Amino acid sequence: MLGLGVAVATLFPSQKSSSATIATATKSRPDLALETSYLFDNPRPLAPFSMQDQLGNTFTNEQLLGKWSLVFVGFTSCPDVCPTTLNKLNAAYPELQAVSDNIQVVFVSVDPARDSQTKRLDYINFFNRDFKAVTADHAQLFPFTRDLGFAYAMVGDGEDYQVDHSASYVLVSPQGEKFAVFKPKVQPGKIPQILNKELVADLKQIIESA
Repeated sequence: MLGLGVAVATLFPSQKSSSATIATATKSRPDLALETSYLFDNPRPLAPFSMQDQLGNTFTNEQLLGKWSLVFVGFTSCPDVCPTTLNKLNAAYPELQAVSDNIQVVFVSVDPARDSQTKRLDYINFFNRDFKAVTADHAQLFPFTRDLGFAYAMVGDGEDYQVDHSASYVLVSPQGEKFAVFKPKVQPGKIPQILNKELVADLKQIIESA
């Protein structure tokens, strides 16, 4: 679910820092013809964080080392963007692995109250058992998502609330550094999407030039 507006400002009073983070991404490398992604000008390590994956294992900065990680946020009750994203990433996964055999896909649930370990396990296994489904309490999630340039906000009251959230992917390098962002293209009447063909082509260029 998208439509980040006033509610985001409530949860992210320092949202300017998040916007500035995205603004530092650029396509300025003359040797790269990127279609849907932007390189960060100054890749830097993520701040320390601690979450749990769908198997109950601790997931920290250490689990990002030695791998290229595609990270995105969402929630298991998401009606549109999350299942679409996971279906597309599952379809692209063989091609992503052909680009790099040490790539991992990390789904970060920003709905820890409802997305229990069991629920995340069942949800991610429906799409791809190799993918990670991690979460933490909001005290961990807020700084982690801001560090990556994501935003999210709870919308509505009661048990049936929704979560507005970013639809981009962030690429984290094997050194645990925020390296690039893949942004969906908005088309009238359609869910914003990152096309798999462009994702794979851009990822190949980025990794080969790193």
